[in-house]
Amino acid sequence: MAQKKKNKMKVSKSKSPYIIVRGSDIHNKGVFSKKNIPGGTRIIEYIGEKITKKESERRADLPLQKNKQNPEYGAVYIFELNKRYDIDGYVTYNTARYINHSCSPNCETQNIRGHIWIIAIKDIPRGGELTYNYGYDMENYEDHPCRCQSDNCMGYILAEEHWKKLKNRKLSLKS
Repeated sequence: MAQKKKNKMKVSKSKSPYIIVRGSDIHNKGVFSKKNIPGGTRIIEYIGEKITKKESERRADLPLQKNKQNPEYGAVYIFELNKRYDIDGYVTYNTARYINHSCSPNCETQNIRGHIWIIAIKDIPRGGELTYNYGYDMENYEDHPCRCQSDNCMGYILAEEHWKKLKNRKLSLKS
């Protein structure tokens, strides 16, 4: 009985007084500040369906295939929650899924007591696009081209810890 009630509960859309979703030069849609956001502010929670790691692996392959057919389609919205579970943010009520990657981000993600928060790492002026580094690893990095257009752009969506490896790889290919 409790399970049926839980499934029927309406999930509210993630909201924040700081943001608005609109067209982005980075990738189709983006999240922009409605007002100045001071550094350190918890802006919005990244929410979605809690799924097992096994289910996460299965679901991650589906959007990647769609993205190869249509690059305007977002690729992966799965976020690591802990060792057993992930959050699949590809749900209509997750406004934070529209925050784009950047190699020069103004936000970061933090897991605070099992909740994934997008937090400003510097002051963000009104109208600024919110971005964070998605933190992908080197595996299949070519499948994730970066469109952030920042002066610091690596060309691929990668965690900063892998940038040196990518630079070395590019240099060895030139030689």
